[in-house]
Amino acid sequence: MNTTPTPDAATEQRLTELEIKASYAEDLLDTLNQLVARQQEQIDLLLREVSRLRQRGEPEGAPAARNPRDELPPHY
Repeated sequence: MNTTPTPDAATEQRLTELEIKASYAEDLLDTLNQLVARQQEQIDLLLREVSRLRQRGEPEGAPAARNPRDELPPHY
């Protein structure tokens, strides 16, 4: 008995394996695209929040209010 696959069967097997790998790669790409889109939404939200906080805060160049307790040495 000859267990070596015929050239057509071997080609078919390789093609099937490539199709499976391609479908996994496509699924991974879709998942990564969704992740990147969500991260971009989060970045945009954070940028808007930082901008809003800057507008609420003190003007740039103004000295920041300092709390003397923040300047205590660590052993106090």
